[in-house]
Amino acid sequence: MKIRLDRTVCDGFGVCAKHAPGYFSLDDWGYACLVGDGTVPDDDHDSVLRALLDCPVHAITEMGDRIPEAAHPFSSSAEDPAENVKTESNEAQWGFTR
Repeated sequence: MKIRLDRTVCDGFGVCAKHAPGYFSLDDWGYACLVGDGTVPDDDHDSVLRALLDCPVHAITEMGDRIPEAAHPFSSSAEDPAENVKTESNEAQWGFTR
């Protein structure tokens, strides 16, 4: 697991430092700082995830792997999603009422 802290969003509630003090510290004004590079080993996953979920302003995000192109719902292998857009020209097909 790898996390990222957006200090511009942080409002200084301090919940993250309470749940995972090994990964978050508070500066002189009470705003969170990330300790280390954001890499979290499996042993500490639960406490850091609790800090992430309890952050009231969602300043902490988990950085994950990109979705493979084939698994993406709008990948080039799937049909063109623009063909299914509801417009005035096909309103009878979609059952629009005015």
